Amino acid sequence: MAVEIKVPTLGESIVEATVGAWRKHEGDPIAAGEVLVELETDKVTVEVAAEESGVLSRILKPDGAVVTMGETLGFITETAAAPVAAQLHDGASGARVMATPVARRVAETQGVNIAAIPGSGPGGRVTKEDVLKREGMHRPAPADHAPPPPVSPPAPTPTPAAVSGEERREERIRMSRRRQTIAARLVEAQRTAAMLTTFNEIDMSAVIDLRKRHRDQFRERHGIGLGFMSFFTKAVIGALKAFPLLNAEIRGDDIIVKRYYDIGIAVSTDEGLVVPVLRDADRLSFAEIERGIEELARRARESKLTIADLQGGTFTITNGGIFGSLMSTPILNTPQVGILGMHKIQERPVALNGQVVIRPMMYVALSYDHRIIDGREAVSFLVRVKELVEDPERLLLEG
Repeated sequence: MAVEIKVPTLGESIVEATVGAWRKHEGDPIAAGEVLVELETDKVTVEVAAEESGVLSRILKPDGAVVTMGETLGFITETAAAPVAAQLHDGASGARVMATPVARRVAETQGVNIAAIPGSGPGGRVTKEDVLKREGMHRPAPADHAPPPPVSPPAPTPTPAAVSGEERREERIRMSRRRQTIAARLVEAQRTAAMLTTFNEIDMSAVIDLRKRHRDQFRERHGIGLGFMSFFTKAVIGALKAFPLLNAEIRGDDIIVKRYYDIGIAVSTDEGLVVPVLRDADRLSFAEIERGIEELARRARESKLTIADLQGGTFTITNGGIFGSLMSTPILNTPQVGILGMHKIQERPVALNGQVVIRPMMYVALSYDHRIIDGREAVSFLVRVKELVEDPERLLLEG
């Protein structure tokens, strides 16, 4: 009896996915609960597991295929006598030979006796690779004729690149479903929003000194390090309370101002940038913010985020400084109307009380939707973030 492998429910508003990679091949034995294939959706990677034990008898949707919810991906045959693990008979000895259908077809095409090939697959099953290896090593030469001498091909005309020792190589890489979605959303943000960016710089001396004085005690008490993100998260919340239009979105002709603070934290992964959301960040302590960000980042890099983790943010913070960026113009995470960009901390000479001193400085950038946020409000918001970070004690009152 064959059991269908179907595309599961992918999440709210997600109707299709791309087959990322099959973990198993046709003919492989399968245990119930074992992951068979990964599906890439717009936001997360979904693992499809076997509902029954048996043999993966057929794959209908190969890597790269676009599938919809409920569509059949392949079949599992519950009995060991599945056609995929076909039992072939050697005509001379009558011995049974276990081989995959692909191996059988290749052997028939090449005229190779599959019964004479030792199998390297599970249970001694003959695989396609076994047949190809055997066929290449033992192809018989004509009986009455010596093999013809090798013919040297004419030397190719050297191209300018070959003469200079350079290689003119090209590589085609299929964009993942997540990368396609990222590209589409970035273009949409630039097309639909009147996006503008304002800049400022922050003296990080006070935060660095505070972290240095309390770092060991904080880790001992809370079991996690005290990073910069918790300070900026608190500062952003304080500024959002003072300038609530930065915590809004546009729906038709209405402005929806949100009185809660779900802060998106941009995380870089091998698949691209994702923005999981730290819920009710205004109610969290510094330690809770640090733990929440660490957990979201870990799950993002392990492709274990759920759809709910990525939905509903009200404002986003991104930190290009961890990669060495000194300044950038972050793109809005629509439908949000504001995003704060942090950058690398670098010692620079600054004028302070009539003297030139060296201070650890960070450039910060605020991109905003000019349709509902005026320049005065955007600049004032960024100045408030600067004031709160430069005077961390105020975060306890305003953050």
